[in-house]
Amino acid sequence: MIQAENEAPVLRTFQLRNLDSMPNIDRLSDEQRFAIEVVGRVLPFKTNSYIAEQLIDWDAVPDDPMFRLTFPQQGMLHEEDFSVLAGLLKGSASADAIDDAVRRVQRSLNPHPSGQVSLNTPWLNGLPLPGMQHKYRETVLFFPSQGQTCHAYCSYCFRWPQFVNLDDLRFASKESHAVLDYLRQHPHVTDVLITGGDPLIMRTGVLRRYIEPLLAPEFEHVNIRLGTKAPAYWPYRFTTDSDADDLLRLFEEVIGARRHLALMAHYSHPRELSTAAAERALERITATGAVVRCQSPLIRQVNDSANTWAELVRRQVRAGAIPYYMFVERDTGARDFFSVPLARALEVFNGAHARVSGLSRTLRGPVMSALPGKIMVDGVAHVANEKVFVLKMLQGRNPDWVNRVFFARFDPAATWYDDLSPAFGAREFFFEPEMSAAPETGSFIDHVLGNGAQHGNGGRLDETADVEVTVLPRQPEHVDSA
Repeated sequence: MIQAENEAPVLRTFQLRNLDSMPNIDRLSDEQRFAIEVVGRVLPFKTNSYIAEQLIDWDAVPDDPMFRLTFPQQGMLHEEDFSVLAGLLKGSASADAIDDAVRRVQRSLNPHPSGQVSLNTPWLNGLPLPGMQHKYRETVLFFPSQGQTCHAYCSYCFRWPQFVNLDDLRFASKESHAVLDYLRQHPHVTDVLITGGDPLIMRTGVLRRYIEPLLAPEFEHVNIRLGTKAPAYWPYRFTTDSDADDLLRLFEEVIGARRHLALMAHYSHPRELSTAAAERALERITATGAVVRCQSPLIRQVNDSANTWAELVRRQVRAGAIPYYMFVERDTGARDFFSVPLARALEVFNGAHARVSGLSRTLRGPVMSALPGKIMVDGVAHVANEKVFVLKMLQGRNPDWVNRVFFARFDPAATWYDDLSPAFGAREFFFEPEMSAAPETGSFIDHVLGNGAQHGNGGRLDETADVEVTVLPRQPEHVDSA
């Protein structure tokens, strides 16, 4: 039974146009505010009253992790790009000149990494479905047009093109029937992830229009996921918003229909779980029977320490949530500002695992959501007298790749999979020949399934499986200050 909550904080959002009205804005220097204006024209910027008043430690700005997580900073753009835009703004250039420069920079930031447009867009009856993505056989992503914004924007967000008014860079669908028709023709799909943006920015009545059809008996095999940052950035969505109780009743209806409902919640720092509002939100969500799975990238100068991650997953478990993924910062947007070398990411992950109990070790990582699939850095080893990264394909465009272990030459500076080279003198990784043969039209997954791929491969090793493997001992964690 849903119990109504008292008091109702009002969401106030702050962007460039009304930044001067934000609480504590006078704590920033003129130089910092100008940097926000410059970078905020290229990358999306929106924060809100809850973040500004309860999550940011203004005495620690600009080094405060929550400030870095939500505010544009000069280092997020390449020095030359920042200088050009700053000069245009200071020189009172025309709006068209500024817009042209902004668009040029935006398109240089790899706005759609990992084949999101070219390989992930599904087709139905000979036509593309631009408001959906289908990368892995079992899971379809759906982007409802009303959910393509958020209560606040993360400065690292890999879906930043959704929010910068470039229609050709945006995923969105106004047609909910398309996903239903697609599911009917693809019975192997078991999970629909409604994402954005943030679908929980929508009023409950709108969200219901997308969820209720999935409860029909013909889709009884389908799990429903909601990709959301709302529990961290606006927990009142689940407690005191005017339709918070309606939202939780909708969750109960999904569970009552014997469906699995998962909130894929993005928590990037323990502070997001530290307020009474955040704790109450998770309490109410989990009381409906919905499962909360938590994920975040590893972000430099925000959560790049083992102690921070250990505390993060402990808080998640205490709140009844499940630690799920530690992602590697993706190769788009401000990735040079936020990325952490893979070797360092592995140290942080191993250090965090060593500090927590088994209940918290459901966390998987560090994981790259890359062009061929989800690639986990599973360790560093000596194989055939070569120091290598041990990599594992947790999820692949071709289901036959799942759980395949393979090796890359160790590179202490590498931050993404395409910085890596195959080990043992190989010219390419095992998946590259098939990736290079990707169709020019149609989704890659339909191409694969049309060729009769079978799921799973028993976790076999790459071609090097018969050589002697010596796994290096876990390296000590060096940075524990965050």
